[in-house]
This record gives sequence, structure tokens and C-alpha cells, in this order.
Amino acid sequence: MPPITLMLKPASGMCNMACEYCFYRDETEKRGQASYGFMSEKTLENVIRRTLLRADGSATYAFQGGEPTLRGLDFFEKAIFYQKKYNRNRVRIQNALQTNGLLLDDDWCRFFHENDFLLGVSVDGTKECHDAYRRDRAGMGTYDRIVKNIKLLDAHQVDYNILTVVNRDVAKNIEAIYADYARRGWVWQQYIACLEPLEEARGQSRFALLPEEYGDFLIRLFRLWSADFQKGRQPYIRTFENYIVILLGFVPEACDQRGVCSVQYAVEADGSVYPCDFYMLDEYRLGNLNECRLPDLEDRRRQIGFFERSRQLPDACRQCPFFFLCKGGCQRHRDWNPALGCYENYFCQSFRMFFSACLDDMKRIAATVQARM
Repeated sequence: MPPITLMLKPASGMCNMACEYCFYRDETEKRGQASYGFMSEKTLENVIRRTLLRADGSATYAFQGGEPTLRGLDFFEKAIFYQKKYNRNRVRIQNALQTNGLLLDDDWCRFFHENDFLLGVSVDGTKECHDAYRRDRAGMGTYDRIVKNIKLLDAHQVDYNILTVVNRDVAKNIEAIYADYARRGWVWQQYIACLEPLEEARGQSRFALLPEEYGDFLIRLFRLWSADFQKGRQPYIRTFENYIVILLGFVPEACDQRGVCSVQYAVEADGSVYPCDFYMLDEYRLGNLNECRLPDLEDRRRQIGFFERSRQLPDACRQCPFFFLCKGGCQRHRDWNPALGCYENYFCQSFRMFFSACLDDMKRIAATVQARM
């Protein structure tokens, strides 16, 4: 087996916030059972045991939600215990956790530091942009509380990335957001295009990101990043770093920039496994790690043709001069075109705008990086 990556939902879709554009809430509402409650200790043990005994080289456990910290600190202490117990092959174990940050305190931060967790903390720009959509269950804004808790991560020397959903407001205000992140010392950044509800018309909601808006956002953000690169002080922006990696002839680590879906195991609280965090729906269920072995899950993945589907792109896409970088984008952003018998990326126009405006500069940056290698 190659290195294994798992995304675990220890609290299923439960959350202490009510973000208007939560893609996972949309998914849970479209399956027979919305919530699977809290993951039991037995399921946690089975998941870790069955995966660690098959892993080769490394195993990554990424805890997501909902809000994973709702499961409580003792659950994650047990996770570390079982990882040590079943790591008979002495693989390198990496742990990550994606959080809205509301429940972080000194105890959590000490645990993350002591066990080398990498955190992803969701912050959607400035206070005004963030609080417009990311509210708690009482309808109150969450920005101030989250920023305060991020300072605890700094105090305990916990590694973290800032995860920003690019909705319409974020796209319009990226210059102010970029400057604010720099002022706060948030140098590790990921920008994720806002996902709209599955199988519903795109561009209808107030937060929806239109293709021209996303293209304009990418151009403006890249120019800010590029200017800082020339000064030797650019932040790490995952999307741009991966494009540079591609230009240097390497495989990007971000699955949405590879063009074809990768091998992942997204695990719900009951142990059910799905091929991707974006497709945790009944029709994509591969099995359950309380009773199935990994080869059984792979057989099911092949049966449903999950990988093959992501290869169904139109000839016009493959012949595009930017295809070697875009590669058709993430499957979750593609729509089925019955006339062509393949998928088309909703953000195709965005990428054409971006690469037309920025590819030459991107190549110069790649050449500079290569000269330093």
C-alpha cells in the first residue's frame, strides 16, 4: 500500500456555527441519514488499526467536521494512544485538524503542540466579510473570538494555516484581506473557492462566486503575492505554490490541481468510508472500517468508477494551452454536459482569465525558484 490519507469526521456534521454556505451541511441533507453523531472510541480504534497496519511510509489523519473539537479533547488523546499502539510498521504519522477555532483554549493548544498537529483555522477575510456568513448558533458574529483564540495557537507555538472560503465578498475585498493577514502574521494561507449546493443551479445565492469574479480575484491576489515574492517576503499561498511546482515539473500536493481524483478515505462518525470529502453521499459509500478491509474499499471504489469519472473532459479542454496547469480543475466544480458526454468546469473562464494575465510572471517566478534549487 502507498502512504495513506484519511479525513475523519469525529462529530459527523455537527457544528457550533451556522455558516450560510457550509458545503457539508448541504451534503448531509442530501443523504438518508444526515448525522451519525459522535464517533465511538471503538470505531476510532478500528479505523486507526485497519489503516496503520496497511500503511507504507506514512499515514495522515486529518480530523474535520462539522466541528471536530466538539468531540472533546479526550477523544484525540485516545487517537494518539491508538496510533502508538498500532504503528507496528513504524510509519511516519501526521495529524491535522480543521477547526472554526471557537473552542480552542490552553488545554487544546498544549495538546496540539505536544503532538505536532497541523491546524487549519477557518477565517474568511476581515471582520466585516467573516461575520457576514460565519455566525454562531445564536446568530452572532464569530470573528473576534476566533482571532483571540488564534493568538493562543501562537503562544503555544502550534503550526496552523488560515483557510479562507472565497465567496463574493472575499473576492471583492482581497486587497484589504491580504494586508490584514500580513499585519497579523498569518503567512500560511489557503483560499478555497466557495462551493454551492450539489445539483442546484450555480450563481443564485448571495454568496455565490461567479466565474468572472473568481478570475479577477485570482489575478489580483497573484499580483499582490508576486510583488511580495520580488521582495522576498511572500506568504505561502497554496494554490500559487502548487502552480509553481507544476511549472518545475513536479506533481502538486493539492488534489484539486492534479486533474484526476486521488486515493482518499473520508470517514464518517459511524466508520462509513467515502472516496472524497466532497462526495460523502449514500451513492458513493465504499463500506465501513468497522467491518471492511482496505482492499474491499478499493474494490468498491473501482466499481463506482470514481476515478474514471474525473477523466471525462471535453477535447476542447485537453487542447487548451493552459490545460497543463489547469488540468480541468476540481471535479466538484465540474458540471455534466450531456451533449458532449463529459464534464465542464464551471470556473473555466476564471482560469483562462488568470493564466492569460499571469502565466508569464508565474514562469519567471518558477525560473527564479529553480535557480535557487
